[in-house]
Formats: sequence, structure tokens, C-alpha cells
Amino acid sequence: YGFINTCLKSLVVEKYGEETWEKLRLQAGVQDSFLTFEVYKDEITMQLIDKACKVLGVPADLVLREFGKYFFEFCKRSGYDHMLRTLGGNLYEFIENLDALHSYLCLDCVCFFPQEMNAPSFRVEKNEDGSMHLHYYSDRRGLCHIVPGIIGAAALDFFNIEISMKIVNQTEEEERTGKKEHIVFLVTQNPVFPYKERNEFSSSPQCLVDSEKQIENQLNKEDLEKAKNTNGDRGNSVCPVKKSHWKTLRGIITLGKGKLLRGFDPVYPKSLWIDTKTFCNGLPFHMVFDKELKVKQAGVSIQKIVPGLQTMGICLDHYFRIIHPEVPFTISSIQKFINSQFVFQTRREMMPESWKERPMLELRGQMLWMEPLQCMLYLCSPLLRTLHELEERQMHLADIAPHDVTRDLILLNQQRLAEMELSNQLERKKEELRILSKHLEEEKKKTEALLYAMLPQHVANQLKEGKRVEAGEFKECTILFSDVVTFTNICAQCEPIQIVLMLNSMYLRFDRLTTVHDVYKVETIGDAYMVVGGVPVPVPTHAERVANFALGMIMAAKGVQNPVSGNPIQIRVGIHTGPVLAGVVGEKMPRYCLFGDTVNIASRMESHGVPSKIHLSSSAYQCLKYKNFEITERGEIEVKGKGKMHTYFLIRNKTATVDEIMGRP
Repeated sequence: YGFINTCLKSLVVEKYGEETWEKLRLQAGVQDSFLTFEVYKDEITMQLIDKACKVLGVPADLVLREFGKYFFEFCKRSGYDHMLRTLGGNLYEFIENLDALHSYLCLDCVCFFPQEMNAPSFRVEKNEDGSMHLHYYSDRRGLCHIVPGIIGAAALDFFNIEISMKIVNQTEEEERTGKKEHIVFLVTQNPVFPYKERNEFSSSPQCLVDSEKQIENQLNKEDLEKAKNTNGDRGNSVCPVKKSHWKTLRGIITLGKGKLLRGFDPVYPKSLWIDTKTFCNGLPFHMVFDKELKVKQAGVSIQKIVPGLQTMGICLDHYFRIIHPEVPFTISSIQKFINSQFVFQTRREMMPESWKERPMLELRGQMLWMEPLQCMLYLCSPLLRTLHELEERQMHLADIAPHDVTRDLILLNQQRLAEMELSNQLERKKEELRILSKHLEEEKKKTEALLYAMLPQHVANQLKEGKRVEAGEFKECTILFSDVVTFTNICAQCEPIQIVLMLNSMYLRFDRLTTVHDVYKVETIGDAYMVVGGVPVPVPTHAERVANFALGMIMAAKGVQNPVSGNPIQIRVGIHTGPVLAGVVGEKMPRYCLFGDTVNIASRMESHGVPSKIHLSSSAYQCLKYKNFEITERGEIEVKGKGKMHTYFLIRNKTATVDEIMGRP
């Protein structure tokens, strides 16, 4: 299910960040998010793990072990904490009941989703030295290193013990259909102590046994002392009476409420106080069979459904097949997995004619080996999840014993069907909204990028918020104008599309340079290009920025071809420094415009300039003369509307290279 892939994504995002996840998923070629109960191909998970190893540069076993630890925490955060904690009172019981948990989850999920969860299987064996052998079976090869991560995290969190797990055997398990991976882990466990005590304490399993005995003895002494004190308090304070040994013992048992009965021995009647008929009616879905799988006894309801069982001595495997665990139908295989829940399914060919069109009945229960009789007892119930499944098999609640919780499960699941369907729909809608939100954010960024290309960012933000943008006065800035030499003649001799292509090629180069030198492009009118430094954000280096930009323009223009002559075009550039007033003009297609005599003088510098030269006013010269620029004097010239003006030519930047001016690496 998508729960696994969601956990893997959460691990990568939490440990390494969103960018790493994005890189990983793109390399794996998978989607960004997964629905919790949606079924996904195993290849997706395998791809993600493979790419995680490569992207993070970590071996697969370490990635899987880390994933196992995180998966345990992820399950707890996802609402499975109490369910996991109640699996067992110690690590052995916890592992022993993992298959039962998977069976429950399969049962829960199949009610709502068509494909059953394909979970791994666990079998655990105790060793004399206190260690355990954990048998792990899975259809998925190469994921066994997840197990030490999960089991280690559970042992530390639930039982306060540290464990070490190492693989002692790895085979293809013929017993489990020949395709299952069978890994055997040796599990050794040690109590968790503070750092100093841990160093002094031996890590051998025997120490664990010794420590348990010490704790038990201490508990016995404490309870005994407490019981004596309590009994003493209950006695007559005026005339104390000596309590007998048995009264003291009775007080201990009463006080401890069973805690001290560690060696509990059950009491059995001399003979079984139940007759055969009552037993078969009270447990209507049980079966007893011997080593040869011959049926010795069966409950009345299972006899009703499978009439062949009324013939005692028939072989059980003729009428049923084992669905879970996937083992051969033999006593030895059943005994090996006796702690697992067993699911039987009826064989269609052996069922009565009325069952030919119905789904086959499945039974789920536990196996109990009866050593004196050398027989196996299968205590089971019908594996039914909903009223619909009950109706499909033409069965009724009356067919199930009143004490059987299957009745409650069927009725509860009817209610949960609606809840789960609603939850699934909400999850899908949430995912759709997330995708729409992501697309909206992308479109918003595109819109903002377009808006910021037309207006200064702070001005655009004010307009978006509906605020009025006040005009601002800038005491000193540097303005640049440029135009194409003989542009009128070129237009007269060329097709309009050629002019458009030429100007576009030139303006693309100039636009890139505005980013390189951080100057603001005010506007373009025909072949005229206008930029400003120090507006809308005042900076002390406005003149140097515009000067470097102008040098870059002259170089960039050489790469643009004149469509008439085929030679590079030539441009004139004029620069002037002075005060301006800046503000937004208009509401439809608003423009950020500059006003003042500084704009007029900068335009005159361009119109009175020389091809392929950068013409400076005296105020621009004053700003640049001590800034590592080579400048030559032009002298006094007559400027239209201004009279005589002393002007200069900017030649080059003495310290910057051509690549730096052009913004090339």
C-alpha cells in the first residue's frame, strides 16, 4: 500500500530535505505523493530505495535498516501505537504476534480494497542461552535489512532492551511455494542501563537471566516484607497475636494480587465435564485431525457447509487448502508455524452443487497440538468481513456461535465501510487539492515574473495589494539611452519581420546585461533602449553599474547582424547623471516612468553621440573619473536646447575583463 512509500518519502524529506526527495523521485520516475490505502507496484518501492542509495551515497543495507527504524516511529505517529504495544509483554511475544497483526490488517483492508496486502511472515524460536532465532519469510527479495531496524526500534521503545541481529542463514524456502525468501536472524538482547552501568554489565544472554532472577528475588522480599507489615497493622494493637505461616502466605497472595504466582500451575478436572454433542454444538467451526490428516471430529456448522466431513476418517486436505501461512498441508509444516493464524479455504470441486456459484468459504483460527491423542485441534471461525460476504455464501448470523466475535466484526465493519470510503475520498480530494495548489503556485510565479519584468518588484507588490504608488524623488541617478545608427534607412529597405528579429536579438542581449549589472530597464521605444541606475533602489554605485552596462552593450551589439548590409549593427550610447522624479503612470498597462531634465539631457547625449561610442555628460564624468575607467575628453559641443556642454567618451574599464563585463563565467 501507499503507506510504505509515504513513509519512505517522509524519511527522506525529514532527514535530507525536500530537494533531495524531488531529485530522488525524478530519478526513480515516480509521483510525488501516495494515497495511504492505494495499491502500488512493488517496483516503485524498489526503485525509490535503489535511487536513495545512489543519491545519498549509502549502502542498501544501511538505508533499509534506517528505513526500518523510521517505519516503526512512522507507524506509531500514524495511530498504530497502542495496537503495537499490546501485541506482547516481551519481545518474543511481540514478534510471535506480528503475523496476527498482519492478518488483522489484511482483514481490515480487504473490506474496502480489492487487492489483499502481501505481508511478510515471522516465526520465532527460543534458544537455551536466552537468544532467539527469528525466521523471516517474504515474497520480496532484498528487503530483509528492514527487519533489524523495525525489531530493534520496537525492542528499545516497548521493552527497554537493546538487541543485536545478524543473519545466520539465507535460503530459498521450498516449503513456502519456492519463491519466498527465508532469512534466519540470530537475536541477542541485553537490558538498557545508564552508560556507566552498561560498561560494567556483561552483554551475554546469561546475564539477562541472572538479572531477572535478582529482580524476582528482590520483588519477593519486598512483597513479603510489605505483607508482613500490612498483616501486622491489621492485628489487634493492644494484644498482638502471632500469625501462622499459612496466614502470612495468604496475606502475601492477597496483597500481591497474583504477582508472586510466577510458577502458576492450572488445575484440570479429572474428567472432561462436557459431552461430545454439546462440544460440537458449542464450537460449531472446529475440526480435529490426526498425523495422516484424517478427520476425527468436526463442529456441526462446518459439517452443514461441508457435508463430506460427516464421514469420519476422510482426509482434510481433500476438502481444504491452506491459504495462510503458505505451507504444505502436512502436520510437520503446521507444527512449525503453530503460533501463526491459519486460514483454510474450501475446495470448489468437493463442495455441494449449491456452492458452485458462490465464493468459497474461508476459515480462520489457531492450531493446538494434543500430544496424548497425537491429534491437531483447529479452532476456527468463518472469515467473513461484511454482511455482503455473508449473503454471498447464503449464510446467516445464526450459523455463527453467539460467543464468536465474528458476529460483532461483521456488524462493525458495515459501519466502518462508510467511514473508510469517506476517508478515502477525503484523501483523494486532499491530493487533488495539493496538486491544484502546486500548479496554482507555479502559475502565480510565472505571473509574478512577468509582472516584475514590467514594474519594479516593490511597486508591483503595492499595486497587487490595491495601494496607491506615490511618486518618489531620487536626488542622484544615472540614465542611459541608446539607439541604432541608420535605423530609419534599415527600416526602409527591409521587411518588417526582419526588423523585429533584429531588434529582438539585440534586446535579448541587452536584457541579460541588465541582470548582470543590476540596472533597471525603463522602456524601449522602437530602436531606443533606456536604463537607469540608482532607481527604484538608490545605490551609491549607480554610475559604475550603468557605465559597465554601456560597455557591455557596445560588445553585445557586435553580435547582431544588420539585415541590409550583413555587417554588425552600430549603436550610439549617451549617459547623464542627475536628479529625477519616478512614479507609476496609468492604470491600464501601467508604466514606471522617470521625469525631469536629467532624462532630456541623457537623451541629448545619445542623439549627439558617435557610432559605437559611449557619450558622457560632465556630471556622469565627475562620478566616474576616480573609478578605474578610461575616459577621453571630447570637448565642448553645441547641444540642442542646452547650448554648449563639455562632454567625454567612455573607453573601457581598466580592471574588469571582457568576460566580467559580459557576465560570462
